[in-house]
Order: sequence, then C-alpha cells, then structure tokens
Amino acid sequence: MEWITAENVVAVATALAGVLVSVVAIWLDRLRPQRKRLGYRVQLNTPLHKEDADQDGGVTTVRAGEVLGNAAAGATVVLLRIENDGDLDITHGDYGTTPTEPALRLTFGKGETAVPVGGVVATVPQGWESIRDDLKRAPELGLAGNAVLVPRVALGTGQYFKLLVQLAGPVTDAKIEVDGHIVGGSIRRNHSTTPDDQAGRFSPAARTVTVVLTACVVALAALVVREQNPPPIGCARGSLTVTGSTAFAPIVREVAKAYEKDCAGATVTVDADGSTSGVRDLAEAGARGGAEDSPAVLALSDGHGPAGYPRLREHMVAVSLFTVVAHDAVPVESLTLEQIRALYRGDVTRWNQLEGPGLPAHLPDLPVLLVSRDANSGTREVFQRRVLGRNEPAHSSRDCATVDDPEAEVVRCELDSTAQVLATVARLPGAIGYAELGAVAAAKGLHPVDLDGRAPVLEELGASPYPYREIEYAYTWGDPPADSLTASFLAYLARGRGQDVVRARGHLPCATPKGLRICGEG
Repeated sequence: MEWITAENVVAVATALAGVLVSVVAIWLDRLRPQRKRLGYRVQLNTPLHKEDADQDGGVTTVRAGEVLGNAAAGATVVLLRIENDGDLDITHGDYGTTPTEPALRLTFGKGETAVPVGGVVATVPQGWESIRDDLKRAPELGLAGNAVLVPRVALGTGQYFKLLVQLAGPVTDAKIEVDGHIVGGSIRRNHSTTPDDQAGRFSPAARTVTVVLTACVVALAALVVREQNPPPIGCARGSLTVTGSTAFAPIVREVAKAYEKDCAGATVTVDADGSTSGVRDLAEAGARGGAEDSPAVLALSDGHGPAGYPRLREHMVAVSLFTVVAHDAVPVESLTLEQIRALYRGDVTRWNQLEGPGLPAHLPDLPVLLVSRDANSGTREVFQRRVLGRNEPAHSSRDCATVDDPEAEVVRCELDSTAQVLATVARLPGAIGYAELGAVAAAKGLHPVDLDGRAPVLEELGASPYPYREIEYAYTWGDPPADSLTASFLAYLARGRGQDVVRARGHLPCATPKGLRICGEG
C-alpha cells in the first residue's frame, strides 16, 4: 500500500505507544481496583523539657487529659497524623466496631515497654468541621493507660487529622501502633515525611500532559497516514441548530465559533429557549422527520429533560454549578436552605423579618422580591429539586417590583433567560434570584450567596456537599449518524476541544477523570 513508508510506520508506532502509556496511566489512577485505606505516620517524637511546658502554640479543637501542662521531667511529645490515603472515602460504618466502642486504639509500647499517656490534643485543618464533630461524638477521644482511644471519624479522600500526645517517658517510633479494622480496606503505617499537601500517585498536571501528548501524537499519525488532505479529524459540513438551556447557551456559542473555525463548511446556530422547551422542540422535529430522518438539532438541558420521549438519546456533557444571587443592598453572604425556603414560601416578606444563623445584625427594611425563571427553565427545575425541595409558588408580579395578585404572600416574577434574571436582580433593591455560576462573575450590582455556609467552587466538586449543581445533558433524536454534523459537534463539545471552553467558563467536563466520577454518580 502507498501509505506504508518508514515515516508512517514510525508515526503509527509512536501513536500506539502514546495511547498505551495513557491507558496504563489512567488504569493506575482511576480504573484499578480501589480500596479504603487508613494511614498513620509519626511526624514528631521528642522529649519535652520542663521549661518548654507552656509553649503550646498549636490551634486545638478537641482535648482529653492534660497536655503540655506541668509536664514532668522525661515526658515525651509525639505527633501522629491519621489520614485517608486510599482511593475511597471512609465512612462511620467502615470501622469494624460498634457505635459504643472506640474505632481505633493507638498504643505506645506494650507489656514492660508500655508508656502511660498523660494527655492528647487533636488538631483539625480549618474547614473540616465534620472531623472535629466526629472527634467529640461519644465515645469521645480519650485515654486508657498506654493507649489513646479514637472515635469513628469519617474521612474523605486526602483528609486527615493530627494527634499531639504527651507520654510519661520516651518511646521509639516502632513501638507506636494503631489497632483497628477497616471493612473492605486496611490500616497501614506510612513512613513518608513529605508535607501535608503531598501530590497523588498521578497528579492532575501529569495526567493533563499525558492526555495532551497522546492527542498530539494521534493527530500527527493521522496527518501523516493519508493519501489526500482531508479536513480536520471529525469535522462535518452542513447546518446545526442547538437549542435548550439559556444558562449553558453562552458556552455553546463560544464552542460553536471554535468549531466553525476548525471545520470549514459547518454552520452552528444557538437558539436557546429553555431546557424543557428545547427538548420538546427536538422531539417535535424528530417526529415530523419520520423514523429514518434524524433532524440536525441538539437540545441542551440543565438536568434530565422531561420524560415521555423514548426516541431521544441522552448524553452527559458537564457538571454545572449554580448559585443564589442577591442585590447588593441586601448584605447577606450566606443563607441556610431553610431560610431560602422560608423566603419562597412567603413566610418572610421584608428582609428585616428574616431570622436564623449567619445573618448580619441589621438587615435592611426592603421588600423581598423573588426573581425566578419560567416553567421551561432547567435552572429553575434544578433549584426546585436541589434547594427548595418543592415547586416554587405561583408568580404574582409582571414587573418584579409590585404585586398583581392581592392574595399573594410575596412578590415573585418569572423571566425567560438567565441574563434577564441577573439584570433584574441587579436593578431592584431587595431582589433575590438564581443563575448559572459562570454568568454571575461579570454581573454588577449583585453578589452570590453561599448555601449552608458552602460556596460553589469548581475545584471542590466531589468533596463539598454544595447542593445547587447539576449535570448538563445533550439530547439527540436517536443515535445520529457518525458522519453527521450533530454527532461531530456533540463529540467536539463533550470530548474534544470544546472541553477547554467548558472548563474555562466554570464547568467540569464529564469526559475528564474527575468528571466521569461525578457524572457517573448522577
């Protein structure tokens, strides 16, 4: 064959080697059998002199016994780090003890070499309040002769806490042991002396370099092994309409421009009219075209689209973060879910009537103005399901400032797009609404509001229980032909260069390793 040349053989061999390296790296990092693993390490083991007894500069959160106070000569201080260094979270139920028994027993020597424990202090990094609460939960952190008794503590991957232990005498590191049982896992001693924030087995930077290098090598091989100059891999010609989510529309418009630049002869039009409307429009277009004709339409939805359309195919694209927003005249930085629900029930009609934890001492005497999306909005559907736990009340206002319905408990209006919601909240003192997080960054006159003290942070997805988030789905009429513009653009958006735009605009692509895990959880 004409393409079998020395250069082409080298290119193909290089591409296969790059793919093999990536497969092995991903298998090691994500796909190999995962286990729960609790590790411990001795980070400090030193005698404590009498004159040093009052020099405790640590930030303590849990205390049992007396530590560093009136220390006798010959006393020793040991600092241990207890850490989840496995691939899976460790929950309360993973410890092989009953709720009334300690989960772990830390011993300092045994038999004739046992060293009595005088006291212990636990330190927990800021922001991990659940670990601190677990250490206080009965049976609390305590002492028993030469042992420290540790309660059941839930640890997410990479989380840890430290124990500063005062002993009556010296002990070697080898005599310090942790006894316990992790169901489906193990407890092991770690000898690493690396800093707390150590990198994983396969760091994000290394993973990115591997994937990008592989993509470049595959592209090189595809360009070399050819008999003519084809368009870029995966390109298709024709016209495509993308409809659905107005929250995701700005991202899709940017991806569409990039695709049209990369793929000559393609026209991608974004005509967003709401998640529900977009899915229904696609279903109607497919029904008009018949069973054999797949319409050149792609519908995007914040969360699952409406049911009842068996011919539609669902594709996961990204994880989207949303946020509640308030006018800058309302100085609330965080609201609990119950406070938000009270606002939307109409229990509170003026901001100075709002009560509960975390509020400023004085709230303004302004009317509560609820600025919401229309019934076709996926952003609203996610808000109702993830935040309110129920449907929003009926709208009572057309101008978002005055009540049209005299029996309404609160002013509430409905708007057609995310941009309209943000503009209205910024214009009306006392207004509160919700929107896709990426659209809020450039908005003036309003600010995002945390939920239950948790902020929407993309990097913390998977570890933070922030509630107002959802998967962005793309819908097609059946499975579009592989050579169609619909299939090509969907691949470009979900798995190709469009991922860079999705990530830059504050969303997590489902095709990334972390995105695969979160999107797989639903």
